Amino acid sequence: MQEQKIKQDEIINIGANICRIRKERGVGQTELVRILQLLGITMTRETLVKIERGLQHIQASQLKGIRDALQSTYDELLK
Repeated sequence: MQEQKIKQDEIINIGANICRIRKERGVGQTELVRILQLLGITMTRETLVKIERGLQHIQASQLKGIRDALQSTYDELLK
């Protein structure tokens, strides 16, 4: 079964929220990707950059992994 992708739009910019929360937590992109890989989430730094810029859809498992890695909530990521 193919993983569900979540589309960003002008109203909910998930990528910008991820970037903001990541910076607030003092976590670099490379560090976040390393944490995600330890959690079993496949992602490269290039993918994270594209997601944060809104150029690539985020997969549900990636969103969950980022939520866990940044000790955040879905509400915070999706507002």
